[in-house]
Amino acid sequence: MSKQDRVPAEYIARRILSIRGVNVIIDADLADLYGVETRTLNQAVRRNADRFPEDFAFRLSIEEFADLRSQTVISSWGGRRTPPYAFTEHGAIMAANVLRSERAIEMSVFVVRAFVRLRGLLSSQVEMLRKLEELEERVGAHDEAIQSIVSAIRQLMSPPPDDRPEIGFTAEDET
Repeated sequence: MSKQDRVPAEYIARRILSIRGVNVIIDADLADLYGVETRTLNQAVRRNADRFPEDFAFRLSIEEFADLRSQTVISSWGGRRTPPYAFTEHGAIMAANVLRSERAIEMSVFVVRAFVRLRGLLSSQVEMLRKLEELEERVGAHDEAIQSIVSAIRQLMSPPPDDRPEIGFTAEDET
């Protein structure tokens, strides 16, 4: 593989989503990385269904798909109309194996590295939260300054609230 064909782990990590509490990559993104069409990837998965148990790959529900579409702003008149497959780290490796293409095998290394990197980031955040709890217990309510610092750190670590207004029309709006 040439240097220009290499994909940084950060690029892949941005495509890893948390669905059903599991880190996954959607079939279209995986197909793009492996250099095949999405339908080719999905056809290989269907032909080798016994190699893809639920903890390797699963199809998104209609609700999950609708939520994903609203987050990624896929047009309602174009794009896919069926829920995508979501591949775990193990499913991504298995997909590379059933595709049997040189690029898929090479790219699977980068995909695994991205999953591992993301897992490391998540475990370090869990460790930091544990240490903050220990600090809070040791300090107690006696030192207001340390309590306010711990509170500020917790706010920085938590995701921002999604209080954006919904855009578009709903059936209720058409009265």
